[in-house]
Amino acid sequence: MSLILGIDPGANTGVATFVDGVLTRLDTIGPALIERTIREASPARVIFEDSRLQSHAWTAQAKAARGVALATARSLGQVDAWCRLITDVCEELGIPAHGISPAAKGPKRGAENFAVYTGWQASSNQHERDAAMVAWTFRRSQGAIHG
Repeated sequence: MSLILGIDPGANTGVATFVDGVLTRLDTIGPALIERTIREASPARVIFEDSRLQSHAWTAQAKAARGVALATARSLGQVDAWCRLITDVCEELGIPAHGISPAAKGPKRGAENFAVYTGWQASSNQHERDAAMVAWTFRRSQGAIHG
């Protein structure tokens, strides 16, 4: 059995579980549960949306009001720290972890589009759908991922 976790880190962290390439579970957890979730699942691989791989948010924020720009910087800094937590925990456990830039994940999908694309029929929120989509291409991966 191959278990792959897709993670969309944030204040509401989306977690998608793939077993043998099939999406079997979607969850939303708080950031404090990221490490426990990885440890308890003991996946073969973790694929996560890595905000550290994309910097376009800063160019858009350059034109924004200072307060908005500072709030965005704080939020991105928190997400960057959660991305680092994911890589550190996975490294400690010997689990391959691969970060995907927000742009490489693809577009946001609404619930209906997500259901058609993935076959998922249960309810889902945007965080969970993002977690599934970040790992979708890699849901059947066994070996090393290069990129």
